[in-house]
Amino acid sequence: MAERVWDKFLTERDKAVFAQAGYGALAEWGKRPALLIIDVNYAFTGESAMPILESIKKWRNSCGEEGWAAIPVLQKLIALCRAKTIPVIYTTGTRRPDGWNGGSWLWKNSRGKEAPKIAATGLDGNVIVKEIEPGPRDLVVRKEKPSGFFGTNLSSYLQLLGCDSLIVTGTTTSGCVRATVLDAFSMNVRCTVVEDGCFDRSQASHAINLCDMHAKYANVMHSEEVVKYLQDYPQGQFDLPSGMGVKTENLWY
Repeated sequence: MAERVWDKFLTERDKAVFAQAGYGALAEWGKRPALLIIDVNYAFTGESAMPILESIKKWRNSCGEEGWAAIPVLQKLIALCRAKTIPVIYTTGTRRPDGWNGGSWLWKNSRGKEAPKIAATGLDGNVIVKEIEPGPRDLVVRKEKPSGFFGTNLSSYLQLLGCDSLIVTGTTTSGCVRATVLDAFSMNVRCTVVEDGCFDRSQASHAINLCDMHAKYANVMHSEEVVKYLQDYPQGQFDLPSGMGVKTENLWY
Protein backbone atom coordinates (compact mmCIF):
# COMPACT_ATOMS: atom_id res chain seq x y z
CA MET A 1 0.00 0.00 0.00
CA ALA A 2 1.31 3.46 -0.91
CA GLU A 3 2.47 5.61 1.98
CA ARG A 4 -0.06 8.18 3.08
CA VAL A 5 0.78 11.75 4.05
CA TRP A 6 -0.07 11.01 7.68
CA ASP A 7 1.95 7.80 8.09
CA LYS A 8 5.08 9.54 9.36
CA PHE A 9 3.08 11.14 12.17
CA LEU A 10 1.62 7.87 13.50
CA THR A 11 3.22 5.53 16.03
CA GLU A 12 3.17 1.78 15.46
CA ARG A 13 0.59 1.61 18.26
CA ASP A 14 -1.66 4.06 16.38
CA LYS A 15 -1.44 2.02 13.19
CA ALA A 16 -2.24 -1.19 15.05
CA VAL A 17 -5.25 0.38 16.78
CA PHE A 18 -6.74 1.65 13.50
CA ALA A 19 -6.21 -1.70 11.82
CA GLN A 20 -7.61 -3.84 14.64
CA ALA A 21 -10.58 -1.55 15.32
CA GLY A 22 -11.59 -1.56 11.65
CA TYR A 23 -11.20 2.15 10.96
CA GLY A 24 -10.34 3.47 7.51
CA ALA A 25 -12.49 1.11 5.45
CA LEU A 26 -13.16 2.45 1.97
CA ALA A 27 -16.77 3.62 1.74
CA GLU A 28 -18.79 3.54 -1.46
CA TRP A 29 -18.96 6.62 -3.66
CA GLY A 30 -22.27 8.41 -3.75
CA LYS A 31 -24.36 8.46 -6.90
CA ARG A 32 -24.78 12.21 -7.34
CA PRO A 33 -21.72 14.25 -6.31
CA ALA A 34 -20.96 17.95 -6.14
CA LEU A 35 -17.49 19.46 -6.06
CA LEU A 36 -17.06 21.67 -2.99
CA ILE A 37 -14.20 24.19 -2.87
CA ILE A 38 -13.83 25.58 0.63
CA ASP A 39 -12.42 29.08 1.22
CA VAL A 40 -9.73 29.18 -1.47
CA ASN A 41 -9.55 32.95 -1.26
CA TYR A 42 -6.73 35.46 -0.90
CA ALA A 43 -6.99 35.49 2.89
CA PHE A 44 -5.86 31.85 2.89
CA THR A 45 -3.44 31.87 -0.05
CA GLY A 46 -1.98 35.35 -0.10
CA GLU A 47 -1.60 37.13 -3.41
CA SER A 48 1.16 34.85 -4.73
CA ALA A 49 3.10 31.70 -3.87
CA MET A 50 5.25 33.18 -1.13
CA PRO A 51 6.81 31.25 1.76
CA ILE A 52 4.26 31.12 4.54
CA LEU A 53 6.24 33.15 7.06
CA GLU A 54 6.46 35.97 4.51
CA SER A 55 2.86 35.66 3.38
CA ILE A 56 1.38 35.85 6.88
CA LYS A 57 2.98 39.23 7.44
CA LYS A 58 0.24 40.60 5.19
CA TRP A 59 -2.38 37.86 5.35
CA ARG A 60 -2.48 36.40 8.85
CA ASN A 61 -4.51 33.34 7.74
CA SER A 62 -2.33 32.53 4.74
CA CYS A 63 -1.17 28.97 4.12
CA GLY A 64 1.59 30.22 1.83
CA GLU A 65 3.01 28.06 -0.94
CA GLU A 66 0.90 25.04 0.01
CA GLY A 67 -2.21 26.92 -1.06
CA TRP A 68 -0.83 27.71 -4.49
CA ALA A 69 0.41 24.14 -4.93
CA ALA A 70 -3.22 22.98 -4.75
CA ILE A 71 -4.47 25.39 -7.43
CA PRO A 72 -3.57 23.19 -10.47
CA VAL A 73 -5.36 20.26 -8.82
CA LEU A 74 -8.46 22.38 -8.28
CA GLN A 75 -8.34 23.71 -11.84
CA LYS A 76 -8.39 20.17 -13.22
CA LEU A 77 -11.26 19.06 -11.00
CA ILE A 78 -13.29 22.18 -11.77
CA ALA A 79 -12.81 21.79 -15.52
CA LEU A 80 -13.87 18.14 -15.39
CA CYS A 81 -16.96 18.85 -13.31
CA ARG A 82 -18.05 21.73 -15.52
CA ALA A 83 -17.60 19.56 -18.61
CA LYS A 84 -19.76 16.84 -17.02
CA THR A 85 -22.27 19.43 -15.66
CA ILE A 86 -21.53 18.24 -12.12
CA PRO A 87 -22.29 21.04 -9.63
CA VAL A 88 -19.34 23.18 -8.55
CA ILE A 89 -19.93 24.94 -5.23
CA TYR A 90 -17.61 27.41 -3.53
CA THR A 91 -17.61 28.72 0.01
CA THR A 92 -15.96 31.90 1.19
CA GLY A 93 -16.15 34.09 4.25
CA THR A 94 -18.12 37.22 4.87
CA ARG A 95 -17.51 39.97 7.39
CA ARG A 96 -19.27 43.26 8.10
CA PRO A 97 -17.11 46.33 7.41
CA ASP A 98 -17.05 47.07 11.15
CA GLY A 99 -16.04 43.48 11.96
CA TRP A 100 -18.81 43.03 14.53
CA ASN A 101 -19.90 39.61 13.24
CA GLY A 102 -16.38 38.23 13.73
CA GLY A 103 -17.72 36.91 17.02
CA SER A 104 -15.79 33.89 18.27
CA TRP A 105 -13.15 34.26 15.56
CA LEU A 106 -11.78 37.11 17.67
CA TRP A 107 -11.27 35.02 20.81
CA LYS A 108 -8.24 32.94 19.85
CA ASN A 109 -6.16 35.10 17.52
CA SER A 110 -4.26 38.19 18.60
CA ARG A 111 -4.47 39.62 15.07
CA GLY A 112 -8.18 38.90 14.69
CA LYS A 113 -9.23 42.55 14.67
CA GLU A 114 -7.01 43.47 11.73
CA ALA A 115 -8.88 45.01 8.82
CA PRO A 116 -9.99 42.36 6.29
CA LYS A 117 -8.46 44.36 3.42
CA ILE A 118 -4.85 45.28 2.75
CA ALA A 119 -4.67 49.05 2.46
CA ALA A 120 -1.98 49.07 -0.23
CA THR A 121 -3.98 46.92 -2.66
CA GLY A 122 -7.56 47.22 -1.46
CA LEU A 123 -7.95 43.50 -2.13
CA ASP A 124 -10.68 41.81 -0.11
CA GLY A 125 -9.36 38.59 1.40
CA ASN A 126 -12.72 36.86 0.88
CA VAL A 127 -12.43 37.12 -2.90
CA ILE A 128 -11.92 33.67 -4.41
CA VAL A 129 -8.54 33.28 -6.13
CA LYS A 130 -8.79 34.37 -9.76
CA GLU A 131 -7.15 31.22 -11.10
CA ILE A 132 -10.19 29.20 -9.94
CA GLU A 133 -12.85 31.91 -9.89
CA PRO A 134 -16.50 30.83 -10.07
CA GLY A 135 -18.23 30.61 -13.42
CA PRO A 136 -21.78 31.80 -14.07
CA ARG A 137 -23.33 28.35 -13.47
CA ASP A 138 -21.39 27.69 -10.26
CA LEU A 139 -22.76 28.37 -6.78
CA VAL A 140 -21.14 30.51 -4.10
CA VAL A 141 -22.02 30.12 -0.42
CA ARG A 142 -20.96 32.83 2.04
CA LYS A 143 -20.36 31.77 5.62
CA GLU A 144 -19.32 33.22 8.97
CA LYS A 145 -18.16 30.06 10.74
CA PRO A 146 -15.93 27.07 9.87
CA SER A 147 -18.52 24.68 8.48
CA GLY A 148 -19.92 25.36 5.03
CA PHE A 149 -23.29 24.21 6.39
CA PHE A 150 -23.56 26.34 9.53
CA GLY A 151 -26.01 29.20 8.96
CA THR A 152 -25.88 28.85 5.16
CA ASN A 153 -28.07 27.51 2.34
CA LEU A 154 -25.59 24.78 1.34
CA SER A 155 -27.79 21.88 2.45
CA SER A 156 -30.79 23.32 0.60
CA TYR A 157 -28.69 23.66 -2.58
CA LEU A 158 -27.65 20.01 -2.30
CA GLN A 159 -31.28 19.01 -1.81
CA LEU A 160 -32.38 21.05 -4.84
CA LEU A 161 -29.66 19.45 -6.97
CA GLY A 162 -30.36 15.97 -5.61
CA CYS A 163 -26.76 15.52 -4.44
CA ASP A 164 -25.99 12.68 -2.06
CA SER A 165 -22.23 13.19 -1.89
CA LEU A 166 -19.45 15.77 -1.90
CA ILE A 167 -15.95 15.87 -3.33
CA VAL A 168 -14.29 18.18 -0.82
CA THR A 169 -11.29 20.42 -1.45
CA GLY A 170 -9.89 23.64 -0.01
CA THR A 171 -8.71 24.98 3.29
CA THR A 172 -7.91 24.69 6.05
CA THR A 173 -7.81 20.92 6.35
CA SER A 174 -7.96 21.06 10.14
CA GLY A 175 -10.56 23.83 10.29
CA CYS A 176 -13.20 24.59 7.69
CA VAL A 177 -12.65 21.41 5.65
CA ARG A 178 -12.94 19.15 8.68
CA ALA A 179 -15.92 21.07 10.11
CA THR A 180 -17.77 20.81 6.80
CA VAL A 181 -17.00 17.09 6.42
CA LEU A 182 -18.24 16.35 9.93
CA ASP A 183 -21.48 18.22 9.32
CA ALA A 184 -21.95 16.39 6.01
CA PHE A 185 -21.27 13.06 7.74
CA SER A 186 -23.85 13.94 10.39
CA MET A 187 -26.42 14.46 7.61
CA ASN A 188 -25.49 11.16 5.92
CA VAL A 189 -23.87 12.90 2.96
CA ARG A 190 -20.94 10.86 1.63
CA CYS A 191 -17.64 12.71 1.37
CA THR A 192 -14.46 12.19 -0.58
CA VAL A 193 -11.66 14.53 0.51
CA VAL A 194 -9.02 15.24 -2.12
CA GLU A 195 -5.69 14.82 -0.35
CA ASP A 196 -3.65 17.07 -2.65
CA GLY A 197 -6.58 19.45 -3.18
CA CYS A 198 -6.61 20.50 0.49
CA PHE A 199 -4.08 22.54 2.43
CA ASP A 200 -3.34 23.99 5.85
CA ARG A 201 -0.87 26.36 7.46
CA SER A 202 0.32 23.54 9.73
CA GLN A 203 1.81 20.47 8.07
CA ALA A 204 1.12 18.28 11.09
CA SER A 205 -2.49 19.47 11.40
CA HIS A 206 -3.02 18.85 7.68
CA ALA A 207 -1.75 15.29 7.86
CA ILE A 208 -3.39 14.23 11.11
CA ASN A 209 -6.78 15.67 10.20
CA LEU A 210 -6.70 13.88 6.86
CA CYS A 211 -5.87 10.71 8.80
CA ASP A 212 -8.75 11.20 11.21
CA MET A 213 -11.27 12.02 8.48
CA HIS A 214 -10.19 8.97 6.48
CA ALA A 215 -10.48 6.78 9.57
CA LYS A 216 -14.02 7.78 10.46
CA TYR A 217 -15.85 10.28 8.27
CA ALA A 218 -14.74 10.28 4.62
CA ASN A 219 -12.63 8.66 1.95
CA VAL A 220 -9.39 10.58 1.57
CA MET A 221 -8.07 10.06 -1.96
CA HIS A 222 -5.37 11.47 -4.20
CA SER A 223 -6.64 13.63 -7.05
CA GLU A 224 -5.64 11.01 -9.64
CA GLU A 225 -8.26 8.62 -8.22
CA VAL A 226 -10.88 11.36 -8.12
CA VAL A 227 -10.12 12.43 -11.69
CA LYS A 228 -10.66 8.86 -12.89
CA TYR A 229 -14.00 8.71 -11.08
CA LEU A 230 -15.10 11.99 -12.68
CA GLN A 231 -13.96 10.93 -16.14
CA ASP A 232 -16.12 7.83 -15.88
CA TYR A 233 -19.12 9.69 -14.46
CA PRO A 234 -22.08 9.91 -16.90
CA GLN A 235 -22.78 13.20 -18.62
CA GLY A 236 -25.72 15.48 -17.94
CA GLN A 237 -27.04 14.17 -14.62
CA PHE A 238 -27.80 17.58 -13.10
CA ASP A 239 -30.07 20.51 -13.87
CA LEU A 240 -27.69 23.36 -13.09
CA PRO A 241 -28.56 27.07 -12.92
CA SER A 242 -28.61 28.69 -16.36
CA GLY A 243 -26.11 31.35 -15.32
CA MET A 244 -28.04 33.98 -17.24
CA GLY A 245 -27.65 37.46 -15.81
CA VAL A 246 -25.06 36.43 -13.23
CA LYS A 247 -22.32 38.97 -12.61
CA THR A 248 -19.20 37.02 -11.72
CA GLU A 249 -16.99 40.01 -10.89
CA ASN A 250 -16.86 40.62 -7.15
CA LEU A 251 -18.92 37.47 -6.62
CA TRP A 252 -22.35 39.02 -6.69
CA TYR A 253 -24.53 35.91 -6.84
